[in-house]
Amino acid sequence: MKKLAIVLAAGQGKRMKSKLYKVLHPVCGKPMVGHVLNAVQQAGCERTIVVVGHGAEAVKSYLGSSAEYVLQEQQLGTGHAVKQAGPLLAGEEGTTVVICGDTPLVTTETLEALVELHTRKGAAATVLTAKMDNPQGYGRVIRGENGTVERIVEQKDCTPEEAAVQEINTGTYCFDNAKLFAALEKVTNDNAQQEYYLTDVIGILVQAGEIVEGYAAQDHRESIGVNDRVALAEAEAVMRERIVRQHMLGGVTVVDPASTYIGADVTIGSDTVIYPGTVLSGRTVIGEDCVIGPASQIEDSVIHDGAKVKHSVLSQAEVGKETTVGPFAYLRPGAKLGANVKVGDFVEIKNATLDDGAKVSHLSYIGDAKVGKNVNIGCGAITVNYDGYNKSITEIEDEAFIGSNVNLIAPVKVGKGAYVVAGSTITHSVPEGDLAIARQRQENKPGYGEKIRGRAKAKKQNKQDS
Repeated sequence: MKKLAIVLAAGQGKRMKSKLYKVLHPVCGKPMVGHVLNAVQQAGCERTIVVVGHGAEAVKSYLGSSAEYVLQEQQLGTGHAVKQAGPLLAGEEGTTVVICGDTPLVTTETLEALVELHTRKGAAATVLTAKMDNPQGYGRVIRGENGTVERIVEQKDCTPEEAAVQEINTGTYCFDNAKLFAALEKVTNDNAQQEYYLTDVIGILVQAGEIVEGYAAQDHRESIGVNDRVALAEAEAVMRERIVRQHMLGGVTVVDPASTYIGADVTIGSDTVIYPGTVLSGRTVIGEDCVIGPASQIEDSVIHDGAKVKHSVLSQAEVGKETTVGPFAYLRPGAKLGANVKVGDFVEIKNATLDDGAKVSHLSYIGDAKVGKNVNIGCGAITVNYDGYNKSITEIEDEAFIGSNVNLIAPVKVGKGAYVVAGSTITHSVPEGDLAIARQRQENKPGYGEKIRGRAKAKKQNKQDS
């Protein structure tokens, strides 16, 4: 039996009070609708139709070819939204999951269980429910004596007995596709809001004698629908807890989960240790046996096995095996470090490759450069790569030694095994094996220090007297 999905993502989300369209607000680094799409597709849905409205182009740009789209030009209710998918799905035979794009916490496992119950019971519809200690504000799921769903009653319409029911409607459903679209034709907007409600389909199916089941999610937090920034923070907290737990169960040591942020698309190998205050985001990939943190921020980067990153910021960078970074280093986009490289404190690397065994231990800037194997770059060395209009390349070949406070004025090349003496400003290439020195000869003037000190003291006194 074919599995289908309809994701409702047409609402404006006024309560978010944001220029960003609601379902594109991120939870752990991924837009909410991305979480939902992943869940339905991993649950086996072969076709996914996303109903777009406000912000349609932005949603389509983000999701791309991973879904099909229909436009709900006027937001006339959830039933009306689902009906827009009719031209694409009405003729299909199978099971259709209907889910809102602002419910990022629904898991694949829950959707699979929902569909399994629906199929096993031969139901026309199955409602995903949740049991809450305080169900205030939610529609109640009223079951019959045999356990099937009889109706869904909104909070404002509940009798005292119905209001006491703790099982609520999450807004996620599973339908027999043909029966869904047949029932939608009977839904009217005869209500205070003059909208077409998807919940009315449940009543229509029950009245027709169809079986309507309910599946209660094991964790009621999966039902969180994000309509404002408060709910967004709640969803973020739940997702963070879930992600960190998954990594720990997979063999990662997270020293303090409460102070560690790991994005939804981050991959971490076993026996890696994450120290407090660390933020891992984007599509970062961290290998095995690494030590990350404390207080490191890593985005869209690759960290190979055995590497260590402490008190540093990395963005779109690559760190090789057994390489150490930090403390207080900054690896910018295009930084690529080989194996056993050392990048120390207050070093900035940008669009530069450092081959195996290279060392930049402290207080240096290496930008737009190619650095060979076992090169040593001394404290305060700088590749001067920008003339105000163009970036130029510095090349430092294997085994070269760059002394402290050296300026390499690009484009320039330092050959294999060459030495550049501390304090030099290099404007021409240095051949292999040569020593380069480019600084003015020192001259000492006996007793001149006292003369300079006296002049300075007199100048200061004159200012105070005036």
